[in-house]
Amino acid sequence: MTDTDTKTANTNLIQGRTGAWEIVMGLEIHAQVASKAKLFSGAAVGFGAGPNEQVSLVDAGFPGMLPTLNGHCVEQAVRTGLGLKAQINKRSQFDRKNYFYPDLPQGYQISQLYFPIVGEGEVEVEAEDGTFFTVGVERLHLEQDAGKLIHDLSPSESYVDLNRAGTALMEIVSKPHMRSPEEAVAYVKKIRTILVYLGTCDGDMEKGNLRADVNVSVCRVGGYEKFRATGDFSHLGTRCEIKNVNSFRFISQAINYEARRQIEILEDGGKIDQETRLYDPTAGETRSMRSKEEANDYRYFPDPDLLPLELEQAWIDGIKASLPELPDEKRRRLMSQYGLSQYDAVVLISEQAKADYFEEAAKGRDAKLVSNWVTNELSARLAADHLDFSQSPLPAAHVAELVALIEEGVISSRIAKEVFDHVWAGEGSPRQVVEARGLVQVNDTGAIEKAVDEIIAANPDKAAAVADKPQAIGWFVGQVMKATGGKANPASVNDILKAKLGL
Repeated sequence: MTDTDTKTANTNLIQGRTGAWEIVMGLEIHAQVASKAKLFSGAAVGFGAGPNEQVSLVDAGFPGMLPTLNGHCVEQAVRTGLGLKAQINKRSQFDRKNYFYPDLPQGYQISQLYFPIVGEGEVEVEAEDGTFFTVGVERLHLEQDAGKLIHDLSPSESYVDLNRAGTALMEIVSKPHMRSPEEAVAYVKKIRTILVYLGTCDGDMEKGNLRADVNVSVCRVGGYEKFRATGDFSHLGTRCEIKNVNSFRFISQAINYEARRQIEILEDGGKIDQETRLYDPTAGETRSMRSKEEANDYRYFPDPDLLPLELEQAWIDGIKASLPELPDEKRRRLMSQYGLSQYDAVVLISEQAKADYFEEAAKGRDAKLVSNWVTNELSARLAADHLDFSQSPLPAAHVAELVALIEEGVISSRIAKEVFDHVWAGEGSPRQVVEARGLVQVNDTGAIEKAVDEIIAANPDKAAAVADKPQAIGWFVGQVMKATGGKANPASVNDILKAKLGL
């Protein structure tokens, strides 16, 4: 790629050799439904089982085996649709998508093309600069997953593991409303957060339980606005689909590479072939997989073994009434109830367990101070130990107690970090650590004044220079804190120094 293909600052444009280009993206997110059984059989679903240990005769495509719809998976799809503020279709239909591949023993995939269970919705997403943008959801449909081919066990043979075959997936199809790799990543993160809050998918990308197909196209400046105004896709460029990208970092890298690849071809006078591509993270490039099929290539037709799915409005209303507080509502409530900034609230709601932990610790305490400890010190320690908030070895009561000690003036913020280290090491609660290690803050102004006098007397030149350079008082603050073992009350230190130095 050329050096001129660098992203223009603060815009959604990429500057090519012949001018600026826009990126336009839509995503298809495949989310594994949180269910103990598969979509059309009673076979177990779980990670870590041996090859082909979780396969029923239905999953293996044995003749005469008939699918039986898992009602729990239907409920999970409806819950997700409601969480996406989408239309729930009371009548939907399953179709057969016909293609032949070794990991698809039936010779077709049961999916929903013509009448999906969930229709249009929308998702509010926060951008990196704190602003929000909306991504339209085209549809959500249920479908069964294929198996897995294993190529690295033999130099001459491939093996088939059908454990995933028949596993229930929700495919969430967005509209082409994303304009940069950053927006695409933010959208996937938001979808993942919503699914985890709803309990409809665990969002584990490492295990393949959440992955994305990214459709990327480029067009000249103005093409996207014309598309939004008219709905005419001809204003956009030819799209290429990057299949099964399973990390936020890879999504961003794949989009960046693919956009620049397409721009280079177009600026050289070529044309973009609509095709399916794979992203190779080792080489940092996308590679052609196959020409992009259309629906008629798969010879879709209604599945003759499954009746149309008809839902009652009362049942849908019951699911809606059972929904938990979702991320957007929780963000707004945290800002209103606790006086948090939008940034702090967004960080907290990114994980449901983190938000719950914060609220438990913030009862009766300084919410901003609690938020700082939860999102900074504690989050960093958990990440370093590869733990999430649901696995935190520190109960929320410990953070609340630590903040209480700061509020009461028993310890300073500086001492609090030392106390936190000892608490994390398992030495007891914050109060126990403070008492056992003698870390109580020095509030005795007489003792602080004595330390100040000694340091000023030992450094007359620096004391005289403070009048011309008031910021130099910071050196004296540091010396007093050092002399008192970091235990002096910082506010008292500053007040006494200013008085003694004539500031």
